Amino acid sequence: MRRFAESPDTPPLSTAVWAPTVRVGRARAPDGTGIHYEVVGQGRNVVLLANGLGGRLYAWRPLLDALWAKYRFVTWDYRGLFHSDCPTSNRRLSLADHVDDARAVLDAEGIGRAALVGWSMGVQVCLDFAATLPSRVTGLVLLNGTYGHVFSTGFQPVLSIPWLPRRLHAIVEWLREHPHLAEYLARVSRTLEWPTAALFILTAGTRSPELIPMLRQYMSDVTGPSFVTYLRLFQELDAHSVYHLLPEIDAPSLVVSGLLDALTPSFQSAHMARRMKRARHLHLVRAGHFALLERPEIVVPAIEAFLHEEGCPA
Repeated sequence: MRRFAESPDTPPLSTAVWAPTVRVGRARAPDGTGIHYEVVGQGRNVVLLANGLGGRLYAWRPLLDALWAKYRFVTWDYRGLFHSDCPTSNRRLSLADHVDDARAVLDAEGIGRAALVGWSMGVQVCLDFAATLPSRVTGLVLLNGTYGHVFSTGFQPVLSIPWLPRRLHAIVEWLREHPHLAEYLARVSRTLEWPTAALFILTAGTRSPELIPMLRQYMSDVTGPSFVTYLRLFQELDAHSVYHLLPEIDAPSLVVSGLLDALTPSFQSAHMARRMKRARHLHLVRAGHFALLERPEIVVPAIEAFLHEEGCPA
């Protein structure tokens, strides 16, 4: 059975060269929550992909297109989103629960160790996984993310605004109490496509038109039926931090940032890399929050070289 999470606007994953290798599975988390996952590729060594808060297989396409024949990629839907079950309580949407889900997915596939690649929210998931289960991690690739407390470390690319985190929590809580506004926000979000698309012209150049369908699907994912869950996950990301654990993470790491990333500012990536024992920092001046999609000609070879050098060869 194969399933491709795409809409008419999404770049057709079913035409990808790796499409025949896709299969889906179901794992059971320790608390009983059912977790949907997908496996792509045919390599011996495994790369676990931790999605952003929004974004599915289409967000990883440059990496999959380049390395599907060399690696086996595993990714999953976060609990409460898409094809994974909702937990019985909102208290089970913490980052620790997502780490348990990732472990359950690896166990379901009989995978002992894997390289972890996370984007945005996935950076926090990968860091927590590496701090909690170090023996199961061969390396970390951390794209456009932070170590935690996103309302303080994100959204503030120039200077820190002390009152902003409290205001953001208040806004999120108000929206959660008015879920009927999701449809309205979905329409409003279309207006956000234009400035992002304009940024793509700068960061992706002639490839920018190819990214517009992905951006539309990303916006649709975030403001779709799981909108209330997304809002709660934003709060969980702010409640979470592994800052104090960064010096204890021994896995070799590649930290990737974009100078034009306003969601997870690049100076946070630089600071995170300095605190980690074995981290290198790839900083892209001409990239935003979608560095893998914007600059695949740099990011994909860097990831491939990192995986090969750090004990996860093809």
